[in-house]
Amino acid sequence: MGVRLGAVAVVLGTTAAVAPGPAALAAAGASGTAQSPSPYAFADDARSIKGARSTADAVVLTPGTAYKSSLPSSGKVSYSLQLDATSNAYVSVTAVPSPGSTVSVIDGLKVSVQDDDGTSCSDDRASFGAARSPHPIAAWGRREISPTKPLCREAGTYYVTVERVDPKGEGSSPGAWDLELVAMTEPRTAKTGPTSAPEVWNSASPQPLQGEAEDRRGGAGFAGATPLDQGVWRDDIRPGQTLFYEVPVDWGQQLQVTADLGSSASGGTGYTPDALDLDLYNPARGPVADVGVGYNGGQKSGSLPPLPPVDHANRNAVIGQVGAMRFAGSYYLVAHLAESVADSFGDGPFPMTLRVRVSGEPRSGPDYVGESEPKGVFEVSDQDREAAAEGVAGGDDAAMRVVAVGGIGTGSALLVGLGVWTVVARRRSTG
Repeated sequence: MGVRLGAVAVVLGTTAAVAPGPAALAAAGASGTAQSPSPYAFADDARSIKGARSTADAVVLTPGTAYKSSLPSSGKVSYSLQLDATSNAYVSVTAVPSPGSTVSVIDGLKVSVQDDDGTSCSDDRASFGAARSPHPIAAWGRREISPTKPLCREAGTYYVTVERVDPKGEGSSPGAWDLELVAMTEPRTAKTGPTSAPEVWNSASPQPLQGEAEDRRGGAGFAGATPLDQGVWRDDIRPGQTLFYEVPVDWGQQLQVTADLGSSASGGTGYTPDALDLDLYNPARGPVADVGVGYNGGQKSGSLPPLPPVDHANRNAVIGQVGAMRFAGSYYLVAHLAESVADSFGDGPFPMTLRVRVSGEPRSGPDYVGESEPKGVFEVSDQDREAAAEGVAGGDDAAMRVVAVGGIGTGSALLVGLGVWTVVARRRSTG
């Protein structure tokens, strides 16, 4: 199995005597080896800040930097951005309910962006779904420069406001939630592009990819998401656990994903709606699409809805999931198994298979004027493709794979060949 130590993935034999640090413990929990789900793994370099009750006191978010903050059970908290008049800006906010908390059916997260005069630039919501299982959810805010969007185009100060959707709803715990915030900027293009989304694309649902599944252990957060490329991937997931993966999707390519949840070995009975929740997020960690798979103890399957090829012009679409497929880069798959599954079928783990298809030949993207922040976040590099092929878990600056070969004794493992290191450079500092 692979156990991550910070930015290092160590491939071990059958057993090993290793003293893991906190990052390794989080990764071990993500791979299903722990007896209880691990908490969300924030970016290693996330800076702790406090959300302001008044916009006058809002902390400035620097694009390309990860932040950790907190959301009280009631009221809004605000952060600020200093933006020019040419770049698109995106802020993703991931909310992490505290362990042991409960949520209502419609409880969730709302993220809004406004200019300094109170004009609304965008708002987005994310909820927990019918299973009412608390887990990391993310929503995004946007300031977009477009001929079709006359508002929020001036340089200056913008405010990001975060709040809960239904903090007093039936079944919602009053405790605070942790937050992870990441702001990104996308430069303008050299030429003005089309003002409407492509009208023709293959919207038929292809047959899920077939073949023998290969083990690939999910990460515990966006920053530590496990790379996947096209293929059939197997992982184990426990009730209450959330696993993160990332798939490089280039300009012109189309992504299709099916999730299978294997049958239970417990012999239990019952039914959990939306037991397996699979969410897709784009490279700015903006929500794209999701599918909920109900579970009655037998094998179940669900697919993400058909999505268009990645195209810069998709941002002009009326349909949100089309508009979110607006740039190349790493698309995130986030799988969560509802806590209530354990009530009927035990603690598991439960076998999960992800069938990932990336179709279409990569093509050149738009001619950007300048660099995104963080650099390279809206592109797919050779290093990204290599990481996806090998399943290398990425650190903030580099991901290293240690291939260990040795004699395995009872209850111990001897690691040899530690001189073989493969360094895969990562393209962005915030995961």
